[in-house]
Amino acid sequence: MAPKYKMTYFPVKGLGEPIRFLFAYGGVDYEDYRFEDEQWPQLQGKMPYGQVPILEVENKRIHQSVAISRYLAKQFGLAGKDDWEAMQIDAIIDTITDLRTRLANVHYDEDPVSKERNREPLMKETVPFFMSRFEDEVKSNNGYFVNGKLTWADLYFVAILDYLDVMAGKDLLENRPNLQALKAKILALPSIKEWVAKRPYSDA
Repeated sequence: MAPKYKMTYFPVKGLGEPIRFLFAYGGVDYEDYRFEDEQWPQLQGKMPYGQVPILEVENKRIHQSVAISRYLAKQFGLAGKDDWEAMQIDAIIDTITDLRTRLANVHYDEDPVSKERNREPLMKETVPFFMSRFEDEVKSNNGYFVNGKLTWADLYFVAILDYLDVMAGKDLLENRPNLQALKAKILALPSIKEWVAKRPYSDA
């Protein structure tokens, strides 16, 4: 009998969407609990380390979106055939997280002076640095991030891309044909296509 899953997150894609993509890919039912922003002050203190998303598996709770995604990837056969391949996947995931962190540091900066000062090098140097290497990585791996085959790194990247685009204020895949092809390939997977068609709307 399959475990009973529940994910708790804001009503957005954000850090929750990679988890939702993995559930869709695995064809596993789960409770996609989305609370409204005004509920967060009451919920935050009840969350492990005061953050979401969290995953409940048979009433056991765990936090950290990447750890949750990695766990599900193992359940659904997307975590690599051996330790070396798993490490390659983890390296890509951690690098995507590095980019997300740099975007978030500027996007959520409440000081308009430092936000403006830091945005130019972010968009002219940091983002092109990461995106060009992602492009080369996919080109050299036959259209995927690792070893020329589908792994959770591919699902994770496509799932979190809307969030990255919003923080960047642009389409990060512009002039990146290999990444564009990867995105199209992931979104064409029947289970992912079905999820994207029915999911609640949010910008990111």
